[in-house]
Amino acid sequence: MKFAHTIFALPFALVGFLLGWKEPGAHFTWVLLIQILGCMVFARSAAMGFNRWADREIDARNPRTEGRDIPAGRISPRQALVFSLVNVALFVAVAWTINPLCGGLSFVALIFLLGYSYLKRFTWLCHFGVGAALGIAPAGAFIAVTGHLTLPVVLLTLMVFFWSSGFDILYALADEEIDRAQGLHSIPQRFGRKRAMGIAWAVHVPEFGLVPWFLVAAGRANPAVCLTDAWGIAAGVFFLAMLVYQHVIISPRDLSRLNAAFFTANGVASLAFCVLIYLSVLL
Repeated sequence: MKFAHTIFALPFALVGFLLGWKEPGAHFTWVLLIQILGCMVFARSAAMGFNRWADREIDARNPRTEGRDIPAGRISPRQALVFSLVNVALFVAVAWTINPLCGGLSFVALIFLLGYSYLKRFTWLCHFGVGAALGIAPAGAFIAVTGHLTLPVVLLTLMVFFWSSGFDILYALADEEIDRAQGLHSIPQRFGRKRAMGIAWAVHVPEFGLVPWFLVAAGRANPAVCLTDAWGIAAGVFFLAMLVYQHVIISPRDLSRLNAAFFTANGVASLAFCVLIYLSVLL
């Protein structure tokens, strides 16, 4: 498990929490924020731990992942599974302490969080399972505060879905040949490196409509959240710029900066978006 993976969904969950907090009749409480953060930590740990357990044999045959803890023998498969199941139980338990709706929906969330690990065994659309698993974070945080959804949160969820699905396609470029050799499915394995990069671009294109739509819709749905000021516009522009940047720094002939595109660009994009949106609302 890598801490760097946490900064993909968590900042957007915090934006979802902010939008919920500013809804009419809602109030900020530290207890609720801690509950939401607890759900994020336990859900993420359950998903990543389960992914490492489910992929232990695949990882052992991949030079890029053979050094992970289970293939390397530092952690047993049983320990990893127990770790994941404990975090599943903690996630569900904390969700129920928020409200019954969150408790019930926690089981739906687990379908996405645990199920995506198996998708690459059956379909090259597996990247969209990753997108769905990360995309539900802001919606979950908003529901925890309000008990319902609004158009801006749906747009934010779609933003995260397309963003993370696209960057997962790019990340899978590193495993194109090994996936083909192991009979696994991915867009790079199915269509080749060059076409896969084009598909990743196509998946990211909706962001150029969703981001401005979200910024405008947030203020229209709730006058207390006006995101069309300088801070909000900066959040949208910077996020889209980092989206373009990750495509520019890699090419079908050169994947040497793939980690910079995957971890650095996307991590900075999500953190900056969150900070700038908070500045827009709180200032």
